[in-house]
Amino acid sequence: MTILFDEDKQNQRLVELHHKQEEDSARLIAEKHNIDYINLALVPINSDALRLIKEEPARAAHIASFNMVGKKVQVAVIAPEDPETVAIIKSLSDSGFSVFVFTTTKGSLDKAWSNYKNLSYSESTSGALDVSSDEIGKFLSQVHSIADIGKMIEAILSEKKSYRISRFIEIVLAGAIATKASDIHIEPEETYARLRYRLDGVLNDVLKFDKETFGLALSRIKLLSGLKINVKSEAQDGRFSVKINNDDIEIRTSLLPGAYSESIVLRILNPKSIAVPIEQLGIEPKLLAILQHEISKPHGMILTTGPTGSGKTTTLYAFLRKVHTSDIKIITIEDPIEYHLPGIVQTQTNAEKGYTFLEGLRSALRQDPDIIMVGEIRDSETAEIAVSAAETGHLVFSTLHTNTAAGTFPRLIDLGVNPKTMASAINVSMAQRLLRVLCATCRKEVAIEGKDKILIDGIVSEIQDKTPITNTTKMWTEVGCDACNHTGFKGRVGLYEAILMTDAIETIIRENPSEREIQKAALSQGIPNMKQDGVMKVLSGMTSLAELGRIIDLERE
Repeated sequence: MTILFDEDKQNQRLVELHHKQEEDSARLIAEKHNIDYINLALVPINSDALRLIKEEPARAAHIASFNMVGKKVQVAVIAPEDPETVAIIKSLSDSGFSVFVFTTTKGSLDKAWSNYKNLSYSESTSGALDVSSDEIGKFLSQVHSIADIGKMIEAILSEKKSYRISRFIEIVLAGAIATKASDIHIEPEETYARLRYRLDGVLNDVLKFDKETFGLALSRIKLLSGLKINVKSEAQDGRFSVKINNDDIEIRTSLLPGAYSESIVLRILNPKSIAVPIEQLGIEPKLLAILQHEISKPHGMILTTGPTGSGKTTTLYAFLRKVHTSDIKIITIEDPIEYHLPGIVQTQTNAEKGYTFLEGLRSALRQDPDIIMVGEIRDSETAEIAVSAAETGHLVFSTLHTNTAAGTFPRLIDLGVNPKTMASAINVSMAQRLLRVLCATCRKEVAIEGKDKILIDGIVSEIQDKTPITNTTKMWTEVGCDACNHTGFKGRVGLYEAILMTDAIETIIRENPSEREIQKAALSQGIPNMKQDGVMKVLSGMTSLAELGRIIDLERE
Protein backbone atom coordinates (compact mmCIF):
# COMPACT_ATOMS: atom_id res chain seq x y z
CA MET A 1 0.00 0.00 0.00
CA THR A 2 1.32 3.43 -0.96
CA ILE A 3 1.26 6.16 1.69
CA LEU A 4 0.93 9.71 0.32
CA PHE A 5 2.73 12.46 2.22
CA ASP A 6 0.81 15.78 2.20
CA GLU A 7 3.57 18.34 2.76
CA ASP A 8 1.21 21.35 2.78
CA LYS A 9 -0.97 19.76 5.41
CA GLN A 10 2.01 18.92 7.58
CA ASN A 11 3.36 22.47 7.27
CA GLN A 12 -0.01 23.86 8.26
CA ARG A 13 -0.02 21.53 11.26
CA LEU A 14 3.44 22.74 12.29
CA VAL A 15 2.32 26.36 12.00
CA GLU A 16 -0.68 25.65 14.22
CA LEU A 17 1.50 23.88 16.80
CA HIS A 18 3.97 26.77 16.80
CA HIS A 19 1.14 29.26 17.24
CA LYS A 20 -0.30 27.22 20.12
CA GLN A 21 3.12 27.11 21.79
CA GLU A 22 3.36 30.90 21.44
CA GLU A 23 -0.09 31.32 22.98
CA ASP A 24 0.70 28.93 25.84
CA SER A 25 3.95 30.77 26.52
CA ALA A 26 2.18 34.17 26.48
CA ARG A 27 -0.47 32.87 28.88
CA LEU A 28 2.21 31.58 31.29
CA ILE A 29 3.96 34.96 31.21
CA ALA A 30 0.61 36.65 31.87
CA GLU A 31 -0.01 34.43 34.92
CA LYS A 32 3.51 35.05 36.20
CA HIS A 33 3.06 38.83 36.07
CA ASN A 34 -0.62 38.73 37.13
CA ILE A 35 -1.82 40.40 33.93
CA ASP A 36 -4.18 39.31 31.13
CA TYR A 37 -3.46 37.64 27.81
CA ILE A 38 -5.01 39.03 24.61
CA ASN A 39 -5.31 37.83 21.02
CA LEU A 40 -5.11 40.95 18.87
CA ALA A 41 -6.51 39.07 15.88
CA LEU A 42 -9.90 39.35 17.58
CA VAL A 43 -9.60 43.02 18.61
CA PRO A 44 -10.12 46.17 16.46
CA ILE A 45 -7.00 48.33 16.49
CA ASN A 46 -7.60 51.93 17.54
CA SER A 47 -5.57 54.14 15.17
CA ASP A 48 -5.27 56.92 17.75
CA ALA A 49 -3.79 54.43 20.23
CA LEU A 50 -1.43 52.99 17.60
CA ARG A 51 -0.02 56.45 16.90
CA LEU A 52 1.15 56.85 20.52
CA ILE A 53 4.15 54.65 19.73
CA LYS A 54 5.93 55.11 16.42
CA GLU A 55 6.33 52.00 14.27
CA GLU A 56 10.11 51.54 14.49
CA PRO A 57 10.42 51.66 18.31
CA ALA A 58 7.23 49.58 18.63
CA ARG A 59 8.71 46.78 16.55
CA ALA A 60 12.07 47.02 18.33
CA ALA A 61 10.45 46.76 21.77
CA HIS A 62 7.82 44.18 20.71
CA ILE A 63 4.94 46.33 21.88
CA ALA A 64 1.71 47.71 20.36
CA SER A 65 -0.78 50.16 21.82
CA PHE A 66 -4.13 48.95 20.51
CA ASN A 67 -6.88 50.80 22.38
CA MET A 68 -7.35 54.15 24.10
CA VAL A 69 -10.20 55.88 25.89
CA GLY A 70 -9.35 59.32 27.21
CA LYS A 71 -6.05 58.94 29.06
CA LYS A 72 -6.38 55.18 29.49
CA VAL A 73 -4.30 53.19 27.00
CA GLN A 74 -4.03 49.43 26.52
CA VAL A 75 -0.77 47.90 25.24
CA ALA A 76 0.17 44.37 24.23
CA VAL A 77 3.72 43.06 24.80
CA ILE A 78 5.67 39.81 24.52
CA ALA A 79 8.02 40.33 27.46
CA PRO A 80 6.82 42.75 30.18
CA GLU A 81 10.32 42.87 31.74
CA ASP A 82 12.20 43.68 28.53
CA PRO A 83 14.12 46.96 29.10
CA GLU A 84 12.91 48.56 25.85
CA THR A 85 9.33 47.57 26.62
CA VAL A 86 9.60 48.96 30.15
CA ALA A 87 11.07 52.23 28.82
CA ILE A 88 8.19 52.80 26.39
CA ILE A 89 5.56 52.03 29.05
CA LYS A 90 7.29 54.48 31.42
CA SER A 91 7.31 57.11 28.67
CA LEU A 92 3.54 56.72 28.24
CA SER A 93 3.02 56.97 32.00
CA ASP A 94 5.20 60.08 32.17
CA SER A 95 2.99 61.61 29.46
CA GLY A 96 -0.04 61.26 31.73
CA PHE A 97 -1.46 57.98 30.44
CA SER A 98 -2.75 55.15 32.62
CA VAL A 99 -1.20 52.10 30.94
CA PHE A 100 -2.86 48.66 31.06
CA VAL A 101 -0.50 45.88 29.93
CA PHE A 102 -1.46 42.59 28.26
CA THR A 103 0.73 39.77 27.00
CA THR A 104 0.34 38.51 23.45
CA THR A 105 2.12 36.61 20.71
CA LYS A 106 4.44 37.75 17.93
CA GLY A 107 1.71 36.94 15.42
CA SER A 108 -0.73 39.22 17.24
CA LEU A 109 1.80 42.05 17.25
CA ASP A 110 2.38 41.58 13.53
CA LYS A 111 -1.37 41.99 13.02
CA ALA A 112 -1.39 45.23 15.04
CA TRP A 113 1.75 46.59 13.35
CA SER A 114 0.21 46.00 9.93
CA ASN A 115 -2.19 48.84 10.74
CA TYR A 116 0.60 51.43 10.65
CA LYS A 117 0.27 51.52 6.87
CA ASN A 118 -3.40 52.46 7.28
CA LEU A 119 -2.65 55.67 9.17
CA SER A 120 -3.52 58.82 7.26
CA TYR A 121 -1.16 61.63 6.38
CA SER A 122 -2.55 63.63 9.28
CA GLU A 123 -1.42 63.22 12.85
CA SER A 124 -4.14 62.65 15.38
CA THR A 125 -4.61 62.02 19.05
CA SER A 126 -7.72 60.97 20.91
CA GLY A 127 -10.32 63.62 20.31
CA ALA A 128 -8.19 65.61 17.86
CA LEU A 129 -7.50 65.45 14.14
CA ASP A 130 -4.48 67.50 13.15
CA VAL A 131 -4.71 68.32 9.45
CA SER A 132 -1.36 69.67 8.29
CA SER A 133 -1.14 73.25 7.07
CA ASP A 134 0.36 72.10 3.77
CA GLU A 135 -2.41 69.60 3.13
CA ILE A 136 -5.24 72.03 3.95
CA GLY A 137 -3.56 74.80 1.98
CA LYS A 138 -3.29 72.51 -1.03
CA PHE A 139 -6.90 71.47 -0.59
CA LEU A 140 -8.25 75.03 -0.29
CA SER A 141 -6.45 76.04 -3.49
CA GLN A 142 -8.30 73.27 -5.34
CA VAL A 143 -11.78 73.88 -3.94
CA HIS A 144 -14.06 76.30 -5.77
CA SER A 145 -17.43 74.62 -5.28
CA ILE A 146 -19.25 71.73 -3.63
CA ALA A 147 -18.86 69.86 -6.93
CA ASP A 148 -15.07 70.07 -6.52
CA ILE A 149 -15.33 68.47 -3.07
CA GLY A 150 -17.46 65.66 -4.46
CA LYS A 151 -14.91 64.96 -7.20
CA MET A 152 -12.02 64.89 -4.72
CA ILE A 153 -13.85 62.46 -2.47
CA GLU A 154 -14.74 60.21 -5.41
CA ALA A 155 -11.08 60.21 -6.49
CA ILE A 156 -9.94 59.11 -3.01
CA LEU A 157 -12.57 56.38 -2.76
CA SER A 158 -11.76 55.03 -6.23
CA GLU A 159 -8.12 54.43 -5.25
CA LYS A 160 -9.10 51.77 -2.67
CA LYS A 161 -5.90 52.43 -0.72
CA SER A 162 -5.62 51.45 2.92
CA TYR A 163 -5.63 55.03 4.13
CA ARG A 164 -8.66 56.09 2.08
CA ILE A 165 -11.08 56.28 5.03
CA SER A 166 -8.88 58.70 6.96
CA ARG A 167 -8.39 60.76 3.82
CA PHE A 168 -12.14 60.63 3.15
CA ILE A 169 -12.88 62.09 6.59
CA GLU A 170 -10.18 64.73 6.24
CA ILE A 171 -11.53 65.93 2.90
CA VAL A 172 -15.13 65.92 4.18
CA LEU A 173 -14.10 68.06 7.17
CA ALA A 174 -11.76 70.35 5.25
CA GLY A 175 -14.37 70.80 2.53
CA ALA A 176 -16.97 71.84 5.09
CA ILE A 177 -14.57 74.32 6.64
CA ALA A 178 -13.57 75.67 3.22
CA THR A 179 -17.20 76.23 2.20
CA LYS A 180 -18.10 77.59 5.67
CA ALA A 181 -20.68 74.88 6.28
CA SER A 182 -22.22 74.82 9.75
CA ASP A 183 -23.01 71.08 9.76
CA ILE A 184 -22.06 67.89 7.95
CA HIS A 185 -24.80 65.28 7.50
CA ILE A 186 -23.84 61.70 6.59
CA GLU A 187 -27.03 59.68 6.18
CA PRO A 188 -27.21 55.95 5.36
CA GLU A 189 -29.87 54.64 2.99
CA GLU A 190 -30.58 51.03 2.07
CA THR A 191 -27.86 50.67 -0.60
CA TYR A 192 -25.81 53.86 -0.30
CA ALA A 193 -24.96 56.77 2.00
CA ARG A 194 -25.49 60.46 1.34
CA LEU A 195 -23.21 63.35 2.27
CA ARG A 196 -24.71 66.82 2.68
CA TYR A 197 -23.41 70.18 3.94
CA ARG A 198 -25.60 72.79 5.60
CA LEU A 199 -24.65 76.07 3.95
CA ASP A 200 -26.29 79.26 5.24
CA GLY A 201 -28.95 77.19 6.99
CA VAL A 202 -29.91 75.04 3.98
CA LEU A 203 -28.76 71.48 3.25
CA ASN A 204 -26.88 70.90 -0.02
CA ASP A 205 -26.08 67.50 -1.54
CA VAL A 206 -22.38 66.76 -1.99
CA LEU A 207 -22.34 63.14 -3.17
CA LYS A 208 -23.59 59.60 -2.62
CA PHE A 209 -21.13 56.83 -1.76
CA ASP A 210 -21.05 53.13 -0.92
CA LYS A 211 -22.22 51.59 2.35
CA GLU A 212 -18.87 49.88 3.00
CA THR A 213 -17.11 53.25 3.11
CA PHE A 214 -19.89 54.58 5.35
CA GLY A 215 -19.41 51.74 7.84
CA LEU A 216 -15.65 52.30 8.04
CA ALA A 217 -16.10 56.09 8.31
CA LEU A 218 -18.68 55.61 11.08
CA SER A 219 -16.22 53.54 13.12
CA ARG A 220 -13.45 56.09 12.56
CA ILE A 221 -15.68 58.99 13.61
CA LYS A 222 -16.75 57.06 16.73
CA LEU A 223 -13.10 56.54 17.67
CA LEU A 224 -12.26 60.21 17.11
CA SER A 225 -15.29 61.31 19.14
CA GLY A 226 -14.69 58.96 22.05
CA LEU A 227 -17.92 57.04 21.42
CA LYS A 228 -18.69 53.33 21.86
CA ILE A 229 -18.12 51.44 18.63
CA ASN A 230 -20.24 48.44 19.62
CA VAL A 231 -23.29 50.54 20.59
CA LYS A 232 -25.53 50.86 17.54
CA SER A 233 -29.07 51.07 18.91
CA GLU A 234 -28.68 54.17 21.09
CA ALA A 235 -28.12 57.84 20.32
CA GLN A 236 -24.60 59.02 21.18
CA ASP A 237 -23.00 62.45 21.42
CA GLY A 238 -19.29 63.18 21.36
CA ARG A 239 -16.73 65.71 20.26
CA PHE A 240 -13.29 66.13 18.76
CA SER A 241 -11.26 69.00 17.38
CA VAL A 242 -9.62 69.74 14.06
CA LYS A 243 -6.36 71.65 14.15
CA ILE A 244 -5.66 73.84 11.14
CA ASN A 245 -2.59 76.05 11.41
CA ASN A 246 -3.01 77.55 14.89
CA ASP A 247 -6.79 77.31 14.97
CA ASP A 248 -8.69 74.68 16.95
CA ILE A 249 -12.06 74.01 15.35
CA GLU A 250 -14.34 71.93 17.52
CA ILE A 251 -16.56 69.28 15.98
CA ARG A 252 -19.67 68.09 17.85
CA THR A 253 -20.71 64.57 16.86
CA SER A 254 -24.28 63.33 17.04
CA LEU A 255 -25.24 59.75 16.16
CA LEU A 256 -28.85 58.64 15.82
CA PRO A 257 -29.89 55.02 15.14
CA GLY A 258 -32.06 54.63 12.06
CA ALA A 259 -33.50 52.03 9.71
CA TYR A 260 -30.22 51.60 7.78
CA SER A 261 -27.56 52.15 10.48
CA GLU A 262 -26.67 55.32 12.37
CA SER A 263 -27.15 58.81 10.98
CA ILE A 264 -24.16 61.10 11.56
CA VAL A 265 -24.28 64.86 12.08
CA LEU A 266 -21.05 66.77 12.67
CA ARG A 267 -21.56 70.32 13.87
CA ILE A 268 -18.65 72.63 13.10
CA LEU A 269 -17.86 75.26 15.70
CA ASN A 270 -15.39 77.56 14.01
CA PRO A 271 -14.28 80.42 16.30
CA LYS A 272 -14.00 82.71 13.27
CA SER A 273 -17.69 82.28 12.44
CA ILE A 274 -18.78 83.51 15.87
CA ALA A 275 -16.43 86.52 15.94
CA VAL A 276 -18.97 88.92 14.43
CA PRO A 277 -18.96 92.49 15.81
CA ILE A 278 -22.32 93.76 17.00
CA GLU A 279 -22.28 96.38 14.22
CA GLN A 280 -22.16 93.62 11.55
CA LEU A 281 -25.05 91.47 12.79
CA GLY A 282 -27.55 93.27 10.56
CA ILE A 283 -29.38 95.07 13.36
CA GLU A 284 -31.43 98.06 12.13
CA PRO A 285 -29.64 101.34 13.09
CA LYS A 286 -32.28 102.59 15.52
CA LEU A 287 -32.44 99.26 17.34
CA LEU A 288 -28.64 98.96 17.31
CA ALA A 289 -28.32 102.30 19.13
CA ILE A 290 -30.90 101.14 21.70
CA LEU A 291 -29.12 97.83 22.31
CA GLN A 292 -25.71 99.46 22.67
CA HIS A 293 -27.21 101.74 25.30
CA GLU A 294 -28.92 98.86 27.13
CA ILE A 295 -25.85 96.60 27.30
CA SER A 296 -23.82 99.49 28.74
CA LYS A 297 -26.07 99.62 31.82
CA PRO A 298 -24.66 98.16 35.06
CA HIS A 299 -27.64 95.90 35.73
CA GLY A 300 -30.81 94.47 34.23
CA MET A 301 -31.66 91.61 31.89
CA ILE A 302 -31.42 91.36 28.12
CA LEU A 303 -33.23 88.38 26.60
CA THR A 304 -33.03 87.10 23.05
CA THR A 305 -35.48 84.54 21.70
CA GLY A 306 -35.87 82.38 18.63
CA PRO A 307 -35.72 78.76 17.49
CA THR A 308 -32.57 76.64 17.51
CA GLY A 309 -30.15 77.86 14.86
CA SER A 310 -31.45 81.41 14.74
CA GLY A 311 -28.15 83.00 15.79
CA LYS A 312 -28.93 83.74 19.44
CA THR A 313 -25.50 82.57 20.62
CA THR A 314 -23.72 84.73 18.04
CA THR A 315 -25.71 87.77 19.18
CA LEU A 316 -25.02 87.20 22.88
CA TYR A 317 -21.30 86.64 22.23
CA ALA A 318 -21.23 89.89 20.25
CA PHE A 319 -22.75 91.64 23.28
CA LEU A 320 -20.15 90.07 25.59
CA ARG A 321 -17.24 91.15 23.40
CA LYS A 322 -18.66 94.66 23.22
CA VAL A 323 -18.93 95.10 26.99
CA HIS A 324 -15.85 93.12 28.06
CA THR A 325 -13.08 95.13 29.67
CA SER A 326 -10.30 94.19 32.06
CA ASP A 327 -12.02 95.77 35.07
CA ILE A 328 -15.17 93.63 35.04
CA LYS A 329 -15.81 89.94 35.59
CA ILE A 330 -18.00 87.99 33.16
CA ILE A 331 -19.21 84.44 33.80
CA THR A 332 -21.16 82.31 31.32
CA ILE A 333 -23.17 79.15 32.01
CA GLU A 334 -23.61 77.25 28.75
CA ASP A 335 -24.76 73.89 27.39
CA PRO A 336 -22.43 73.29 25.73
CA ILE A 337 -19.64 75.87 25.58
CA GLU A 338 -19.65 76.44 21.84
CA TYR A 339 -16.84 78.97 21.54
CA HIS A 340 -14.13 79.99 23.96
CA LEU A 341 -13.79 83.68 24.68
CA PRO A 342 -10.49 84.92 26.18
CA GLY A 343 -10.76 86.78 29.47
CA ILE A 344 -14.21 85.38 30.27
CA VAL A 345 -14.99 82.58 32.74
CA GLN A 346 -17.06 79.94 30.92
CA THR A 347 -18.66 76.97 32.64
CA GLN A 348 -20.53 74.06 31.05
CA THR A 349 -23.56 72.37 32.56
CA ASN A 350 -23.60 68.61 33.12
CA ALA A 351 -27.06 67.25 33.84
CA GLU A 352 -25.74 63.74 34.59
CA LYS A 353 -23.70 65.13 37.47
CA GLY A 354 -26.44 67.47 38.66
CA TYR A 355 -24.73 70.62 37.40
CA THR A 356 -27.67 72.36 35.75
CA PHE A 357 -28.23 75.96 34.62
CA LEU A 358 -29.76 76.52 38.06
CA GLU A 359 -26.74 75.20 39.95
CA GLY A 360 -24.39 76.99 37.57
CA LEU A 361 -26.19 80.28 38.13
CA ARG A 362 -26.15 79.86 41.90
CA SER A 363 -22.43 79.10 41.83
CA ALA A 364 -21.71 81.97 39.45
CA LEU A 365 -23.36 84.48 41.79
CA ARG A 366 -20.96 83.41 44.55
CA GLN A 367 -18.05 84.38 42.26
CA ASP A 368 -18.92 88.08 42.43
CA PRO A 369 -19.50 88.64 38.69
CA ASP A 370 -20.50 91.90 37.04
CA ILE A 371 -22.10 90.25 34.01
CA ILE A 372 -23.65 86.79 33.71
CA MET A 373 -24.69 84.96 30.58
CA VAL A 374 -27.12 82.07 31.14
CA GLY A 375 -27.24 79.96 27.97
CA GLU A 376 -30.95 79.27 28.33
CA ILE A 377 -33.71 79.79 30.87
CA ARG A 378 -35.58 76.48 30.96
CA ASP A 379 -37.31 76.28 34.33
CA SER A 380 -38.96 78.46 36.94
CA GLU A 381 -36.10 78.41 39.47
CA THR A 382 -33.52 79.47 36.90
CA ALA A 383 -35.87 82.21 35.69
CA GLU A 384 -36.48 83.54 39.22
CA ILE A 385 -32.78 83.55 40.17
CA ALA A 386 -31.78 85.20 36.87
CA VAL A 387 -34.41 87.90 37.35
CA SER A 388 -33.29 88.36 40.96
CA ALA A 389 -29.66 88.71 39.83
CA ALA A 390 -30.69 91.38 37.33
CA GLU A 391 -32.36 93.27 40.17
CA THR A 392 -29.38 93.07 42.50
CA GLY A 393 -26.70 94.79 40.47
CA HIS A 394 -25.84 92.26 37.75
CA LEU A 395 -26.24 92.57 34.00
CA VAL A 396 -27.76 89.29 32.80
CA PHE A 397 -27.86 87.99 29.22
CA SER A 398 -29.95 84.93 28.42
CA THR A 399 -32.19 83.19 25.89
CA LEU A 400 -35.72 81.79 25.82
CA HIS A 401 -37.47 79.57 23.31
CA THR A 402 -40.33 81.74 22.09
CA ASN A 403 -41.16 82.93 18.58
CA THR A 404 -41.45 86.67 19.15
CA ALA A 405 -40.12 89.38 21.43
CA ALA A 406 -43.62 89.84 22.84
CA GLY A 407 -43.77 86.12 23.66
CA THR A 408 -41.01 86.57 26.25
CA PHE A 409 -43.32 88.07 28.85
CA PRO A 410 -46.11 85.43 28.80
CA ARG A 411 -43.40 82.75 28.83
CA LEU A 412 -41.77 84.15 31.97
CA ILE A 413 -45.19 84.49 33.62
CA ASP A 414 -45.81 80.82 32.79
CA LEU A 415 -42.50 80.01 34.50
CA GLY A 416 -43.77 81.68 37.66
CA VAL A 417 -41.90 84.98 37.52
CA ASN A 418 -43.76 87.78 39.33
CA PRO A 419 -44.78 90.43 36.73
CA LYS A 420 -43.81 93.23 39.14
CA THR A 421 -40.33 91.74 39.56
CA MET A 422 -40.06 91.18 35.83
CA ALA A 423 -40.83 94.81 35.10
CA SER A 424 -37.96 96.06 37.25
CA ALA A 425 -35.49 93.47 35.98
CA ILE A 426 -35.90 93.26 32.19
CA ASN A 427 -34.32 95.98 30.04
CA VAL A 428 -35.17 94.63 26.61
CA SER A 429 -36.54 91.50 24.97
CA MET A 430 -35.41 90.56 21.46
CA ALA A 431 -36.39 87.99 18.86
CA GLN A 432 -34.34 87.00 15.84
CA ARG A 433 -33.96 84.78 12.80
CA LEU A 434 -31.22 84.29 10.22
CA LEU A 435 -31.72 85.29 6.57
CA ARG A 436 -29.53 84.22 3.68
CA VAL A 437 -27.81 87.12 1.91
CA LEU A 438 -28.06 87.35 -1.88
CA CYS A 439 -24.85 86.66 -3.78
CA ALA A 440 -23.59 90.05 -4.95
CA THR A 441 -22.03 88.46 -8.04
CA CYS A 442 -25.15 86.97 -9.59
CA ARG A 443 -28.26 88.50 -7.97
CA LYS A 444 -30.88 89.69 -10.47
CA GLU A 445 -32.90 92.89 -10.28
CA VAL A 446 -36.68 92.59 -10.82
CA ALA A 447 -39.57 95.04 -10.64
CA ILE A 448 -41.99 94.81 -7.72
CA GLU A 449 -45.36 93.98 -9.22
CA GLY A 450 -48.71 92.31 -8.55
CA LYS A 451 -49.20 90.52 -5.23
CA ASP A 452 -45.61 91.25 -4.18
CA LYS A 453 -46.23 94.99 -4.52
CA ILE A 454 -49.46 94.83 -2.49
CA LEU A 455 -47.67 92.83 0.23
CA ILE A 456 -44.60 95.07 0.40
CA ASP A 457 -46.55 98.35 0.24
CA GLY A 458 -48.77 97.14 3.07
CA ILE A 459 -45.82 96.30 5.32
CA VAL A 460 -43.95 99.51 4.44
CA SER A 461 -47.02 101.58 5.37
CA GLU A 462 -46.77 100.22 8.93
CA ILE A 463 -43.15 101.28 9.39
CA GLN A 464 -43.07 104.46 11.49
CA ASP A 465 -39.60 105.69 10.50
CA LYS A 466 -39.27 105.33 6.73
CA THR A 467 -35.99 107.24 6.52
CA PRO A 468 -33.85 104.14 5.74
CA ILE A 469 -36.15 103.20 2.81
CA THR A 470 -34.88 104.68 -0.44
CA ASN A 471 -36.52 102.27 -2.89
CA THR A 472 -40.01 100.77 -3.25
CA THR A 473 -40.09 99.86 -6.95
CA LYS A 474 -37.48 97.13 -7.38
CA MET A 475 -36.03 94.17 -5.54
CA TRP A 476 -33.54 91.40 -6.27
CA THR A 477 -33.79 87.64 -6.59
CA GLU A 478 -31.33 84.76 -6.50
CA VAL A 479 -29.69 83.26 -9.60
CA GLY A 480 -26.67 81.07 -8.71
CA CYS A 481 -23.04 81.02 -9.82
CA ASP A 482 -19.69 79.46 -8.94
CA ALA A 483 -19.07 82.12 -6.28
CA CYS A 484 -22.11 80.99 -4.25
CA ASN A 485 -22.02 77.25 -5.06
CA HIS A 486 -24.98 77.89 -7.38
CA THR A 487 -27.29 78.58 -4.45
CA GLY A 488 -27.81 82.28 -5.17
CA PHE A 489 -26.85 83.17 -1.61
CA LYS A 490 -23.62 83.77 0.25
CA GLY A 491 -23.62 84.31 4.01
CA ARG A 492 -26.40 85.16 6.42
CA VAL A 493 -27.62 88.21 8.29
CA GLY A 494 -29.82 88.63 11.33
CA LEU A 495 -33.49 89.60 11.31
CA TYR A 496 -34.47 91.34 14.55
CA GLU A 497 -37.26 92.85 16.60
CA ALA A 498 -37.26 94.09 20.18
CA ILE A 499 -39.47 95.43 22.93
CA LEU A 500 -38.20 97.79 25.60
CA MET A 501 -39.53 97.74 29.14
CA THR A 502 -41.55 100.97 29.28
CA ASP A 503 -44.38 102.15 31.50
CA ALA A 504 -46.92 100.88 28.96
CA ILE A 505 -45.35 97.39 28.87
CA GLU A 506 -44.96 97.32 32.65
CA THR A 507 -48.64 98.14 33.08
CA ILE A 508 -49.95 95.55 30.65
CA ILE A 509 -47.82 92.58 31.82
CA ARG A 510 -49.51 92.79 35.22
CA GLU A 511 -52.75 91.78 33.48
CA ASN A 512 -51.42 88.42 32.13
CA PRO A 513 -51.67 89.67 28.51
CA SER A 514 -51.48 87.80 25.20
CA GLU A 515 -48.62 88.33 22.72
CA ARG A 516 -50.89 90.40 20.49
CA GLU A 517 -51.76 92.75 23.37
CA ILE A 518 -48.10 93.25 24.21
CA GLN A 519 -47.24 93.92 20.55
CA LYS A 520 -49.99 96.55 20.42
CA ALA A 521 -48.66 98.21 23.58
CA ALA A 522 -45.16 98.29 22.06
CA LEU A 523 -46.16 100.06 18.82
CA SER A 524 -45.39 103.47 20.29
CA GLN A 525 -41.71 102.47 20.63
CA GLY A 526 -41.35 102.66 16.83
CA ILE A 527 -38.99 99.66 16.61
CA PRO A 528 -39.56 97.65 13.40
CA ASN A 529 -40.80 94.10 13.90
CA MET A 530 -39.15 91.20 12.07
CA LYS A 531 -41.55 91.45 9.12
CA GLN A 532 -40.77 95.15 8.66
CA ASP A 533 -37.04 94.63 9.22
CA GLY A 534 -37.08 91.89 6.61
CA VAL A 535 -38.89 93.97 3.98
CA MET A 536 -36.35 96.78 4.47
CA LYS A 537 -33.59 94.24 3.83
CA VAL A 538 -35.43 93.05 0.69
CA LEU A 539 -35.73 96.62 -0.64
CA SER A 540 -32.05 97.29 0.03
CA GLY A 541 -31.06 94.26 -2.06
CA MET A 542 -29.67 92.32 0.89
CA THR A 543 -32.03 89.37 0.50
CA SER A 544 -34.95 88.18 -1.61
CA LEU A 545 -38.66 88.27 -0.83
CA ALA A 546 -38.84 84.49 -1.30
CA GLU A 547 -36.08 83.99 1.28
CA LEU A 548 -37.86 86.27 3.74
CA GLY A 549 -41.06 84.28 3.22
CA ARG A 550 -39.15 81.08 3.93
CA ILE A 551 -38.14 82.37 7.35
CA ILE A 552 -41.26 84.18 8.58
CA ASP A 553 -44.97 84.23 7.76
CA LEU A 554 -45.46 87.43 5.76
CA GLU A 555 -49.23 87.04 5.55
CA ARG A 556 -49.85 86.79 9.28
CA GLU A 557 -50.98 89.93 11.04
